[in-house]
Amino acid sequence: MNNWGRIITAMVTPMDSSGNINYDKAVELAKHLVEQGTTALVINGTTGESPTVTSDEKIKLLTIIKSAVNVPVIAGVGTNSTAATIENAVAAESVGVDGLLAVVPYYNKPNQKSLYAHFAETAKATKLPIMLYNVPGRTGVNMTAETTAALSKISNIAALKEASGDLNQLAKVVRDAEEGFLVYTGEDAQILPTLAVGGYGVVSVTAHVVCKDIKNMVELYLNGNINEAAKIHRMLIKITEVMFMTANPIPVKAALNISGMDVGITRLPLAAPSEDVIKALKDSMSELGLLLGGNNEQNS
Repeated sequence: MNNWGRIITAMVTPMDSSGNINYDKAVELAKHLVEQGTTALVINGTTGESPTVTSDEKIKLLTIIKSAVNVPVIAGVGTNSTAATIENAVAAESVGVDGLLAVVPYYNKPNQKSLYAHFAETAKATKLPIMLYNVPGRTGVNMTAETTAALSKISNIAALKEASGDLNQLAKVVRDAEEGFLVYTGEDAQILPTLAVGGYGVVSVTAHVVCKDIKNMVELYLNGNINEAAKIHRMLIKITEVMFMTANPIPVKAALNISGMDVGITRLPLAAPSEDVIKALKDSMSELGLLLGGNNEQNS
């Protein structure tokens, strides 16, 4: 039902020093990520600071990025209101995106029956393929494998971004979901284990800076070169840990700024990165050879 590929990057939203969205930089970054091997882009997801980006800003971002790249664009539309999620989905569909990412409703803590009803109603309102997004660390609720498998029977619910960190739960979805339903990990540390249990790919944050390595790792695994794939997995452990040492997207924006891709600040309530974060990023990026060409002294 979709052609999103295996390496989807959840793209940051570039901003200037005053916190205004830098749309030209957003296009530049989107094109850069595609050149690095990203097979699709999530716009207005968690990494894109969706809680603090306005509805008008979101539509403008979707419109300009969709026209600028030749890979699928997936719009983050989920909220803790079913009506608002549907409104966002309809608006995103109207600008021609290729799919929707809908997060488990946060804060109001719906039970499993309520989660099923929420996503089923959202699916009725759109013809686009939907990727469910389970991230209990942010939403306060875990959508079980049983609920996800039930939702996979709805024709346009096409995929899952599983960010619970529970590999057994992810594997259960792979086992029990409808044929053709794609399971992506939302945990950069679990890309290789996800492939090993039959998952399809990743919705990644670290792909902003190490997409080529992730692409190489995935291809090596799919071609049966498990040992070489595992070497890359181990090589990326440090950068993955550093990318999540404080709230996403604070570190990844800092990493892009350090590398010379100026994506600006995060909007409050996400504050500037600490010096510890900057130092850890520079150390890990230097070890991977990502600070060549005179960018070593850049700060965020």
